[in-house]
Amino acid sequence: MTTSTTWIESITMEELDRDPNPIYDRLRREAPVAYVPAVGMYVVASRELCLQITQDSDTWSTVIAPSGGRTFGEGTVLAANGAEHRKLRDWIDPQLRPSAVDSYIDTLVRPHARRILEGFEDLGSVDIQDAYFAPISVRSVGDLMGLTDIPSETLVRWFQTLAQSYGNAEVDQDGNFANPAPFEAGDAVKTEIIAAVDPLLDHWSEHPDHTLISHWLHDGMPEGQVRDRSEIYPNIYVFLLGALQEPGHVMTTTLAGLLEHPDQLERVVDDPTLIPRAVNEGARWVAPIWSAAVKVANHDVSLQGVDLPAGTPIMLAYGSANRDESSWENPEAYDVDRPIMPHLAFGAGNHACAGTYLGTAIVRIALEELFETIPNIEPDPDRAPRFWGWTFRGPQGLHVTWEV
Repeated sequence: MTTSTTWIESITMEELDRDPNPIYDRLRREAPVAYVPAVGMYVVASRELCLQITQDSDTWSTVIAPSGGRTFGEGTVLAANGAEHRKLRDWIDPQLRPSAVDSYIDTLVRPHARRILEGFEDLGSVDIQDAYFAPISVRSVGDLMGLTDIPSETLVRWFQTLAQSYGNAEVDQDGNFANPAPFEAGDAVKTEIIAAVDPLLDHWSEHPDHTLISHWLHDGMPEGQVRDRSEIYPNIYVFLLGALQEPGHVMTTTLAGLLEHPDQLERVVDDPTLIPRAVNEGARWVAPIWSAAVKVANHDVSLQGVDLPAGTPIMLAYGSANRDESSWENPEAYDVDRPIMPHLAFGAGNHACAGTYLGTAIVRIALEELFETIPNIEPDPDRAPRFWGWTFRGPQGLHVTWEV
């Protein structure tokens, strides 16, 4: 008996943004490879298939989602393959490797964390995402990039606008983008970014320093030469979106999961060595980049019984893969004691996120400082967190209380 999949045709982007989990639970059971008209491409929902595809570069090349290409333009590391991808990673990766990150992460993050916490630790209640998690993520990464004079509020506006543009995936029946407004707003922000960053690039060209973008200009270049800005800017946009936004999302998601289980929260607060484990589970539980990786078939291929001609693009739903019942028991629950197993919150294969170690280190330090300062943190019983987003997913605020 063949299961009907006509219900897939009625999926809407509104449903996916509100809560993709029921839809993907059903896709994993009935159609782990399915064409979803709302997003205009095939979507892969199971962990096994996502892992298989990320490890098979002979069959699958990486491309950027159409909305991502429209947002960032050409030349991003997200859309590169083979030698071009290796070349980009050769100048993007060095300052993000664990040995490099360990050399600067404490002095980069802890002073900001302590300063921000001092500003509200006597209040007794805040939206912890707005008051702490987003600011510490934005300021730490912004300073690392070299954007120390750009106000945090501006950096937040930049990445939020780019996120709305990147996530603007809805297409009409002809395959055209249904809503041009987010792209236009993203274009305006990119013009603003160039106006702010161009003078910095002028300075770093003559006076290189320790900042990330300065390294991008100079690393691997012949003596006296700097990398062309046409290569730099698309990847600045990528970093502004991914690196500024996602550590804050993982912080909020991890704490939201712990707050649902006071016994787990108490253990993590009492034993900070459990924080990395809690962060790993938070990223699995609600993947911050839920559906963003796009692959294209290099030749005709059959995937789970679905014939895909060469050139067919597919979307890997990492958030769905991370809740695959065949891999995890009770996957919809947050559980700090869950057996450690690789998940796909930060991708896999050659295109695994270059900033994974940096991002999780920022999250770890932020939570260490929070639990040291406010160990009696509790959820606000009247304001439960609301998760939102399909491309990028996280809580829309997290209200907490504590006794002062």
